[in-house]
Amino acid sequence: MQTITVALDAMGGDFGPRVTVPAAVQALSHFPELKVILVGDRGQITKQLTHLGFTPTPRLIIKHSERCISNCEKPSLALRNSAGSSMRIALDHVADGMADACVSGGNTGALMALSKFRLKLLPGIDRPALVSALPTISGKKTWMLDLGANISVDADTLFQFAVMGSALAQVHIEKPPRVALLNVGEEEIKGNDLVKRCSELLSQTKEINYSGYIEGNQLFYDVADVIVCDGFVGNVCLKSCEGVAHLFHQKLKNHFSSSTMKGWIAQKVFSRLFNELKTLNPDQYNGASLLGLRGIVIKSHGQADTSAIINAIGEAVYEVKQQVPSRISDRLEAVLLERHY
Repeated sequence: MQTITVALDAMGGDFGPRVTVPAAVQALSHFPELKVILVGDRGQITKQLTHLGFTPTPRLIIKHSERCISNCEKPSLALRNSAGSSMRIALDHVADGMADACVSGGNTGALMALSKFRLKLLPGIDRPALVSALPTISGKKTWMLDLGANISVDADTLFQFAVMGSALAQVHIEKPPRVALLNVGEEEIKGNDLVKRCSELLSQTKEINYSGYIEGNQLFYDVADVIVCDGFVGNVCLKSCEGVAHLFHQKLKNHFSSSTMKGWIAQKVFSRLFNELKTLNPDQYNGASLLGLRGIVIKSHGQADTSAIINAIGEAVYEVKQQVPSRISDRLEAVLLERHY
């Protein structure tokens, strides 16, 4: 059985070792092929392991770091002062071949800057993009990018996002992924120059199964396998969707527990709906891939709990098995060759 080593930034996220260490321990039982390198303050990590009654083994080792990069630290400053930080050491392990993937819930901008610096970009890629899966009404997944790594992009970069997203989705589904651009309308005349220019590029590329524009209200209706937008739009859209999901979930929970919700039929119907809504929790889809790099980097959201971080580690394991960077590189080569001729 292939051993897959994940370097986990134990200090990343809002809760640090209190969440990352239990997640690492539990992940070992979820993935028998997994080895975890916990990167962070040895004292804090050891304290959590002792609390769990777990002793480091060959499958879980500790790599001490002197500091961590704060969430408010600017990417440029983080890059200059990254030496000795848990995020930098975790990425160094991937760059040096000691780990197959890195998982971090730390500063997104710093993670992108350090990943570009240590792992480098794939040929033909100008910027990496954050992508994650969204649930749909059909039960299938839709991959959306960029989710915040790049606030401002040009049409060529947006086109590269589409290529990378298509390559990632192809790992999960058999048929050619349907690729759509997120826009303010479905009509060809709608949108800004950036979206229109990217639409032209995609329409001219046979290697991409481009299906046109979609609007924000179609995100969860399985009308596309890959949804492409810039990081500003993607991040605002994602956070808005998460907020609505939490609001609806809480409202339903409150009403379900109140005395006004009576009757056996109502109880059965709303109980089923309540359980389905729990699957829309962003923790269930935690683990955004930073695509376009020569290595695998998974970004966990800052407020992730233990189960969410296990999901992020699972995404790293899956992408290592599927050799995602190689697949993206192959797809890029085919697309660039088509455009050249």
